[in-house]
Amino acid sequence: MTAGHQTLALVLFSTFIAVTLGITTWVSRHRHGSAEEFYAGGRLFSPMENGFAIAGDYMSAASFLGISGLIALFGYDGLLYSVGFLVAWLVVLFLVAELVRNCGRFTLADVVAARMSERPVRIAAGTASVTVSVLYLVAQMVGAGSLVGLLLGDSGTAARTLTVVAVGALMVVYVTFGGMRATTWIQIVKAVLLMGGAVALTVLVLLRFHGDFGLLLTSAAERSGHGERFLGPGLKYGGDWTARIDFMSLGLALVLGTAGLPHILSRFYTVPTARAARRSVVWAIGLIGGFYLMTIVLGFGAAALVGPAEVRASHASGNTAVPLLAAYLGGGAESTGGAVLFALVAAIAFATILAVVAGITLASSASVAHDLYASLRRRRARARSEVAVARTAAVGIGAVAIALGLLAQDLNVAFLVGLAFAVAASANLPVLLYSLFWARFTTRGAVWSVYGGLVPAVLLVVLSPVVSGSPDSLFPGTDFQCFPLQNPGLVSIPLGFLAGWLGTVASAEEPDAARHAETEVRSLTGAGAV
Repeated sequence: MTAGHQTLALVLFSTFIAVTLGITTWVSRHRHGSAEEFYAGGRLFSPMENGFAIAGDYMSAASFLGISGLIALFGYDGLLYSVGFLVAWLVVLFLVAELVRNCGRFTLADVVAARMSERPVRIAAGTASVTVSVLYLVAQMVGAGSLVGLLLGDSGTAARTLTVVAVGALMVVYVTFGGMRATTWIQIVKAVLLMGGAVALTVLVLLRFHGDFGLLLTSAAERSGHGERFLGPGLKYGGDWTARIDFMSLGLALVLGTAGLPHILSRFYTVPTARAARRSVVWAIGLIGGFYLMTIVLGFGAAALVGPAEVRASHASGNTAVPLLAAYLGGGAESTGGAVLFALVAAIAFATILAVVAGITLASSASVAHDLYASLRRRRARARSEVAVARTAAVGIGAVAIALGLLAQDLNVAFLVGLAFAVAASANLPVLLYSLFWARFTTRGAVWSVYGGLVPAVLLVVLSPVVSGSPDSLFPGTDFQCFPLQNPGLVSIPLGFLAGWLGTVASAEEPDAARHAETEVRSLTGAGAV
């Protein structure tokens, strides 16, 4: 792109950043510093507002950049991400949303600790929540770096490195000064922009093929170099048994992971009632469903019009497929129309990343303050405000996410999010479901369930081809791989459920029937909910 076109894109970037910082500044002038205000925005959002915010929180860089890139490179196999991310919301709607809103206050640990010994449960759940959040943040950092690197024509790492650091700094500012209320409005604005951009690109792609989706698929298959194989399963997850099992592992993680994501669960506390939480999910499903259908068109459109070879040449994992498609639809990167459309899409994608990282950082800092700090603080030590601790935690979490984001710059963002989903489904979902639906569940079972899913999931990722043993690994020059799958979900998710059952069976503790009955009534009716 020419210098003038790069300037245009940077101006759009700067405009969105200025608007979001303006929202944060305005909200910070009207805050009163309470935990409910910082963590839950005062519980004042309507179902429609919260539904848009949930969609804005969920439709991340993995959705807009990563999924379309995977479809452009691998065709049918890339569709698993779109389908898995969408189907996951049925689990959230029917099993989690209303019950979580009734049982908790701010975090996942609130739900589990309602009928358990609080300290060990909060430490375990808080640790798992922070781990999942950091993994999810890394994916957003990688997406931001890929986007700005493409914009500035920097094939090296300088632009990407600076972008990762800048995004980390911005997310700390949003969370520290604006809390949940500013984060929510940033997510709402971002959801509107993202849906508008996706609709515009989808219409332009379909117009290129006269509205014939079959012609689009045929053209994508021809341009891919794989022919009809591009439209069938097996291009990425086919061949030997390891790849096929990896495919099942990824699907399981995507479908079950959403219900264990801390930043999604925390959104149910921003509405006044459980009914509003359920209606929020319905709004979110409508928006998210429409968006993921459009990512299919965008992915195959990038394959047909740009070509997998050019997408891969721009970024090995396909993270830049949608911006390249936008430039092509506008008349090419060297044309004014192409530069304008590219700049708009790049700005929307950047807005997506900023909004999502703000939500994740807020949820993880809430876990540090509300769960870990409150549990570990010595009784005689001088108490600090939870909100002050949360703001400090946001800085530390931002620093860790920046460091890991710089390390993982060459991995696909949708793939990275798949790892976060696997850890969430392994560590958070089993303990959540057991707490809500199993009367005999004990404190030991809860702690074992969290660590029994978290430790194997993280350990298996470390020992997988993701970290070492292949040219695409984080450390390609070393090889300590001994676990063949790239996604650990198929092993670690059952281990989380098994550990929770074993811990309960092996526990000498008798479940508190009265507390369970109280929690059950509260979860189902909302009686006594905060």
